Amino acid sequence: MKTPTKLLDPMASSHRILSNESELTLNAIVLAGGQSSRMGQDKAFVQVDHMPMLLHVCTVARQCTDTVYVVTPWVERYQNLVGDLVQFIPEQTSSDEFLAQHGPLVGFAQGLAHVQSEWVLLLACDLPYLQAEVLQEWMTFLPEVDETTVALLPRHPQGWWEALCGFYRRRCLESLEAFIPEGGRSFQRWLSHQPIQEIPLFDPQMLFNCNTPNDIKKAEEQLAN
Repeated sequence: MKTPTKLLDPMASSHRILSNESELTLNAIVLAGGQSSRMGQDKAFVQVDHMPMLLHVCTVARQCTDTVYVVTPWVERYQNLVGDLVQFIPEQTSSDEFLAQHGPLVGFAQGLAHVQSEWVLLLACDLPYLQAEVLQEWMTFLPEVDETTVALLPRHPQGWWEALCGFYRRRCLESLEAFIPEGGRSFQRWLSHQPIQEIPLFDPQMLFNCNTPNDIKKAEEQLAN
């Protein structure tokens, strides 16, 4: 029998992070809406270390917060894979062609429009080395983030922000709602105009993402060692 689709619950609880003066709330958003054109198949289902990557990322996210949302235009495709771990936010698209053009920034904004927590952990669905322990350590920085800062992110060793593995204040949605209608689709371009705090990154491998079959091979070989 088909499992009922688990959609957004606006009253879902948020994970609370204690600080000296207040409690911060955190939900997670996992993006699973790409075309996977370089992979040749839907990479959310590609197995690394005997687990589909989307399931791995959602399992890790659930160790950081009780409320994890998957933003995707294909809710039914992923329902049986991660339905017990997450709630779904159906991504609104007019066509597959539009989906290919709009990219993850639009999906993120659509997710933020539904989430009520102060902070959001944003993750791509293709991070085979993602570790809950590292994310939980990063979460301890959140109570100390300056009020003007809208994102807490690691940097790639080559200098750009790792936009799809970090934390955002929900109020950055206002900036996104101004940027996207003007044709903005680049995370890096949008982030270049935002106040961001950098997360210390001691193991860049955790941010390795899989886009091609060769990337999967590398991940399998690394995890086997």
